[in-house]
Amino acid sequence: MDKAIGIFDSGIGGLTVAREILRQLPQENIIYFGDTARVPYGTKSAKLVGKYAVQDAHFLTECGVKLLVVACNTVSAIGLRELSHQSSVPVIGVVESGCRTAVKATKEKKIGVIGTEATISSGIYPKTIKELDPDVQIMCKACPLFVPLVEEGRLDGEIPHLAVRAYLSSFKDEVDTLILGCTHYPMLRTVIEKEMGNRTTLIDSSKEIVIEVKELLRKKGLLTSTGQAANSHRYFVSDDPEKFKKMARLFLGEENIPVEEINIEEY
Repeated sequence: MDKAIGIFDSGIGGLTVAREILRQLPQENIIYFGDTARVPYGTKSAKLVGKYAVQDAHFLTECGVKLLVVACNTVSAIGLRELSHQSSVPVIGVVESGCRTAVKATKEKKIGVIGTEATISSGIYPKTIKELDPDVQIMCKACPLFVPLVEEGRLDGEIPHLAVRAYLSSFKDEVDTLILGCTHYPMLRTVIEKEMGNRTTLIDSSKEIVIEVKELLRKKGLLTSTGQAANSHRYFVSDDPEKFKKMARLFLGEENIPVEEINIEEY
């Protein structure tokens, strides 16, 4: 059997990437790890995030994956380079793909970026965007309440609407393109779209990164050649498998999702 693609995130947010891989690369198996015991990563120090990332990657490489997809923007922003140096398999993150898509999409050269505190304070998005187009104006904002809302399954209703309005009111009419700089945030897409209005294009990097995953696998000769859809996907968490199963069923549209709990501190 061909080796699987490994995906990790601080919690359930990386399911946005997993869903796109299942859709765009149906012949590929995936192994997903959500660090639900230590979510969110975005409020942690760079040193701690780096430690978590190494443990997450170590676990997946021990599972025998052929590629690591870092579905966590926080890790992609502050720890991707070091992780790539240490990994025995190719590593790809979500930041650059989102930036490239945003630069292509903006008509007024006004891009907004929302993410975790760690991602925004890293400055990786403005740096990457400016390298692609130095004329783009960029507004950034940390939205630390969004990840807990998604992890608790609060995707609609008064509380998410109030949180989105509080964070994004200053972006309205100031940007024409908005990067959802955390893989949890697309789960709040409907609420964000209502606040921002039709003139703002939302960029979900989880869709764009799969195009790059496919190209990287092709270049390295690692694409699964069978024409049949894969059926050996595995999901792991560091806490509360039942809660994860509930959200995974909702998001992936599958009923019988196998989820195992592991002690990530052993890796």
